[in-house]
Amino acid sequence: MWGDEGKALLSARTQRPQKLAMPKHAYHGRLSVVVPVKNEQDNVEPLVREIAAALSGDTTFEIIYINDGSTDATQARLTALKAEFPMLRVIRHRASCGQSRAVTTGVAAARHEWIATLDGDGQNDPADIPALLARLADPAQPANLELLAGWRARRNDTLLRRLSSKIANGVRSRMLRDNTPDTGCGLKVFARETFLALPNFDHMHRFLPALVIRNGGAVVSVSVHHRARERGSSKYGVHNRLWVGIVDLFGVAWLQRRVRLPVIEADSDL
Repeated sequence: MWGDEGKALLSARTQRPQKLAMPKHAYHGRLSVVVPVKNEQDNVEPLVREIAAALSGDTTFEIIYINDGSTDATQARLTALKAEFPMLRVIRHRASCGQSRAVTTGVAAARHEWIATLDGDGQNDPADIPALLARLADPAQPANLELLAGWRARRNDTLLRRLSSKIANGVRSRMLRDNTPDTGCGLKVFARETFLALPNFDHMHRFLPALVIRNGGAVVSVSVHHRARERGSSKYGVHNRLWVGIVDLFGVAWLQRRVRLPVIEADSDL
């Protein structure tokens, strides 16, 4: 009745739906580097120079500094650097809105498809960015790779900060199952479109791996250097990160339980 061709068609349509890998956002050698800063006047110039040196070559790049309500000479020094570094762009928040909001402002303003973020205190090494980009271009990586997260395997911090970070990472990893050893590292490379599609809230930058995985993307951790702070002082302490982190952790876990990713049938028009 059906014939061989009809039977083959019926078999194809009655097979269990197959989960297809998300297509990876193409990387074409263009990168926007987003750096949120608040009162980092002495770190601005050295870090801009390091970023420019690390990416000069085959990469087309821009550097976007988000001045998050600084009250020191950060803005003046950034403005002066623009004459020497034409790829530098500066966006200023009139009042401080926090690191996550500053990152979001920079990503929204970015002109390129892939983003690298760095902390503005100089503890992340811009020389690590090319290594992350090399992993991104590696065809052996997952097809749905959306985020490369820096992993500070050797921390240059106080014992208290290292201990608190280890505990926090352990609790977060077990609760969110994000398979990421270090979500607090400011050095990350991710697809701009992916970031802008994620739930946006204060402190979201600490949960990017879990949020990306929740959205169907893959995350790869890459070992990077971590340097001691040489200039200025930290804006964040153990206590002012601990309590908001606990609240946010339960919020992200709630989001994870309420996502439903569709399984696309193999014969769908994509």
